[in-house]
Amino acid sequence: MGSVGTRCWILLLEGRDRYDPLFLQMKEATRSVLAEHLGPSPYENQGRRVVEGQRLMQVVSDVFLGWTRTPETGNDFYWRQLRDWKGSADIESMRAADLNRYARLCGWTLARAHARSGDPIAIAGYLGSSDTFDQALTDFAEHYADQNERDQEAFVEEVDSGRLEADTDLRS
Repeated sequence: MGSVGTRCWILLLEGRDRYDPLFLQMKEATRSVLAEHLGPSPYENQGRRVVEGQRLMQVVSDVFLGWTRTPETGNDFYWRQLRDWKGSADIESMRAADLNRYARLCGWTLARAHARSGDPIAIAGYLGSSDTFDQALTDFAEHYADQNERDQEAFVEEVDSGRLEADTDLRS
């Protein structure tokens, strides 16, 4: 969920004393952009919708994850512990083998998050025991990668010809 145009606060709470801080982030939750296409959420509170989605996808959720609605305005919010434990990988400098391992890890993580949001027995029954689905995903990925390469070649061609202006020296 993006914070652009929505309210967001950082709350500092104290535990035993000032050396025992707890930072919470409280973010406004508005109606999902998908609601127009998928119908309304089963949750009346949009903060709860966000929290329930996070709980479905994450193996271990934040113990402080919660939601509320302001009685004065009716705005929905969710909160979580503020921790920036996000990591970043410098894929530009990775060797091919490391990039392959990194891509597999990203794919596994994404697949696990999506698998947690569905009924595993129903999904397994739908997919069956053949490799048809695996092959379809592989074919799609290969075609998508080929299209990306064609797009990159066309982009470079436009820059090289001068029809498109681009800063090619991005190292600072």
